[in-house]
Amino acid sequence: GCDLALVVGANDVTNPAARRPGNAISGMPILDVDKARQVVVVKRSLGHGYAGLDNELYGLEKTSMLFADAKKGLAGILAALKEHAA
Repeated sequence: GCDLALVVGANDVTNPAARRPGNAISGMPILDVDKARQVVVVKRSLGHGYAGLDNELYGLEKTSMLFADAKKGLAGILAALKEHAA
C-alpha cells in the first residue's frame, strides 16, 4: 500500500463495503484507498453517493475528513504543505 491516499469528492468508488456480498455495491470495482496508511477525504458533506450507502471509509481511524469545496480545500492543503516544507 501507499503512505497516503487523497480522495477528492468520491463516494461509492472508495467504499470498502463493495468487497462484501449483500449490499447495493457488492462486486463493484473500487479504488483500494482504505489500504493506504493514512487517508484524507475532501468532500462537501457526509452525503451518500448514488447507491445511498454510508461509506465505511469515512469511519476508519486512519481517515481524516476535510469538509470543503474541492478547490478551496485543496488550496488549503497545498498552503499547509508549503508552510511545513519552508
